[in-house]
Amino acid sequence: MNYEQARFNMIEQQIRPWEVLDNQVLSLLAVMRREDFVPPACKALAFTDMEIPLPPHKNPGQCMLAPRVEARILQDLAVQKHEKVLEIGTGSGFMAALLAHRAQQVITLEIEPELAETARRNLQKAGIYNAEVRQADGAANLAEAVSGNGPLRGPFDVIVLSGSVAEVPAALLDQLKVGGRLSAIVGDEPMMRATLITRVGKDSFRTTQAWDTVAPRLLNFPAPSKFTF
Repeated sequence: MNYEQARFNMIEQQIRPWEVLDNQVLSLLAVMRREDFVPPACKALAFTDMEIPLPPHKNPGQCMLAPRVEARILQDLAVQKHEKVLEIGTGSGFMAALLAHRAQQVITLEIEPELAETARRNLQKAGIYNAEVRQADGAANLAEAVSGNGPLRGPFDVIVLSGSVAEVPAALLDQLKVGGRLSAIVGDEPMMRATLITRVGKDSFRTTQAWDTVAPRLLNFPAPSKFTF
């Protein structure tokens, strides 16, 4: 398989048509070896317009997002070199790798221990050392997972949810700096909204929803009650 041609086709046929026109994002996607982050059995699918399931397959929803979705999220967030990033849902580590190239530091949380270890290996092989994978449940133990005495702790300039949620928990917004941005895919099938939340003050936020997509649920994030009175 000609990976370079497949990478070029992915960018020109999937990502550009999805209004990803930021040259820095496109240049990064042209050099990042996505094929090194997919499961070995799926290398031929590395550049296809689809989600790629990730072993150990205990939770069927755990996957790599489609390339166009990853690219659009990266463009929306406009991560800067001085910024500190938190990702929920490491998966294979590919999104963390993209973020690490744009940011100063990345913490990425993965609930599945085997996936967390795979992501660590993938990032190390890619020569990325400013991204730390922590095995943790971002839905239940967020404050504990991002605390500590070193530089890799909250609050954050950027938070990325690499999967969907029914609604964005307040605990995540609490970890966002003033001026920081949070990206999440919010809602229920068959249509979800890519949601960008910017913290504009201590207790105030601005929300935009620029495009629609569908993504698997992040584990353990609660759904709001459907009952009304």
